[in-house]
Amino acid sequence: MSRGLNKVMIIGNLGRDPEMRYTPSGKPVTTFSVATSRTWSTSEGEKREETEWFNIVAWSSLAEICKQYLTKGQQVYIEGRLQTRHWDGQEGNKHTSVEIVANEMIILSERREVSESTPESESAEEEEFPF
Repeated sequence: MSRGLNKVMIIGNLGRDPEMRYTPSGKPVTTFSVATSRTWSTSEGEKREETEWFNIVAWSSLAEICKQYLTKGQQVYIEGRLQTRHWDGQEGNKHTSVEIVANEMIILSERREVSESTPESESAEEEEFPF
């Protein structure tokens, strides 16, 4: 039997601040959204832009790092795998969600909010958190 590959890499901007919660067993999980944009020209030479939104899920120590260091608007690199979830809504409607389960995150832009006590502390161009 051959092995498959499920790997996704995106670079985009956070659409909202990350939200962290804990599973009943105490495992941290952080969710946030990332927007990627692409531009192209039509055959008539008209410029077009399209934005795609991705839901990101990070677990354990990566979840804590994402919650601590990421803020809305930052540019990030996310690497992980696609996961599809299915559930039934309150009114019996079937729902499907495709999300990226992150296993690596790299901050590509400066943090938007700067601490008053250490204004230079977040000025690194790139921080890597391999997991």
